[in-house]
Amino acid sequence: MSVSLAPAKASRLPLRTSGRNWLLRLSFLLSPAAILAASRFPPPDFEGGHKLPETTTPAARGLVLEYLDVALLLGCLALATWLAYRPRSRRGLAWLSLFSLGYFGFYRKGCICAIGSIQNVALGFADRSYAIPLTVLLFFLAPLVVALFFGRTFCAAVCPQGAIQDLVLVKPLKVPAWLEHGLGVIPFLFLGTGAIFAATGSAFLICRFDPFVPIFRLSGSLSLLTLGAAFLLVGMFVGRPYCRFLCPYGAMLRVASLLAKWRVRVTPTLCTQCRLCEHECPFGAMRTPTPSGRAPEAPAVERKRLAGLVVLLPFLIAGGALAGWRLAPAAAQLHPTVELAEFHLANQKSPTVYPPMTPEALKLERAAEDPAALLAAAQKVREKMTLASWLVGAWAGLVIGLKLIALSMRVTRTDFEPDRGACVACARCFLSCPAERQRRGLPVDPLPAAMPATASKS
Repeated sequence: MSVSLAPAKASRLPLRTSGRNWLLRLSFLLSPAAILAASRFPPPDFEGGHKLPETTTPAARGLVLEYLDVALLLGCLALATWLAYRPRSRRGLAWLSLFSLGYFGFYRKGCICAIGSIQNVALGFADRSYAIPLTVLLFFLAPLVVALFFGRTFCAAVCPQGAIQDLVLVKPLKVPAWLEHGLGVIPFLFLGTGAIFAATGSAFLICRFDPFVPIFRLSGSLSLLTLGAAFLLVGMFVGRPYCRFLCPYGAMLRVASLLAKWRVRVTPTLCTQCRLCEHECPFGAMRTPTPSGRAPEAPAVERKRLAGLVVLLPFLIAGGALAGWRLAPAAAQLHPTVELAEFHLANQKSPTVYPPMTPEALKLERAAEDPAALLAAAQKVREKMTLASWLVGAWAGLVIGLKLIALSMRVTRTDFEPDRGACVACARCFLSCPAERQRRGLPVDPLPAAMPATASKS
């Protein structure tokens, strides 16, 4: 019966040891050394008014609330599409955009966001171990699917980033066509850069440099808050500068809207070419008819120019890839792991003693914990950054080449009509059309005397 005796003997030993330990602890607490230590290191004060810093990201929500966000997104998309196509109501879209700004913007603090979901989808395609949340996937797909049938009604009244820019628009100025085309390339470059860097696990650039999310969260770095304020200041005079010249999701919606089955029209009947809709659109989305007096370019010249640009396209892609590869080391330096490894190696070559608790000393202490692991992690980051920079450069060459090809192709128009990709279906131009006002039974304002003459020249 040795099995039953062993626990009995073992049970007495802890009692003696425990009693001896308690005597040692009591003698230490009553010693002068303990009293001196207590005076040097007082206990933490939990009632002195100290407050924990607020987090910069919203807290996680329950699954039911996340699906509520998806339901509201789908409902707002359906309502915005109906308002743009059936009653053609600018007032209704304005009220819906205010709701979207309040809920998806300030209440949900810009998260979940269709714009940022690009990165999750890109990472999910590249990394099989990453599972895209279903709600994020729905936020990514729903506006795109709607755009394939009805155009950019998501931009009209559902996107909070667009809504906050609409809210501050006071006196829109027309952006020159050359500047519009030049800046219009940036969203596609940002789209490719953000998706590639997310797919390679390098960074989530789209969320990091979103100028409005810090405003929605009422917190963030001073640089981002300043950037958001600058966009709103410019947005007082330039209609939706972020949507037109930076938003990567807007670039995707622009391409999807080019394939839309239905599109927004200013007038459901004959266009009188009064040009009122052109002056009413603050986003440069209205396209003018092809001038009747201009001699058309010879088809042979058009084909020759198009063929030259098509031949040039591979060289632009290769040149962009080479430029991206050359910039890869500088891009890798932006990663904190690589920066820490480089600082550690530089200090190994020329040792420098930094005062205790300074940022430099803490960085060296962190690097000294496991230098081999740090250098290995930095090397992996460099490899990812090299691949990402190469792909981003190639993407930039492709975008620029396709833009040149698109500009070289002539489009013939007979009426004033919104551009399928640029129009955000805001319904501002509807009531400017005399034919639309007559259809609704509203009074038609007389046209200025110079307006018909100007229209006839075009």
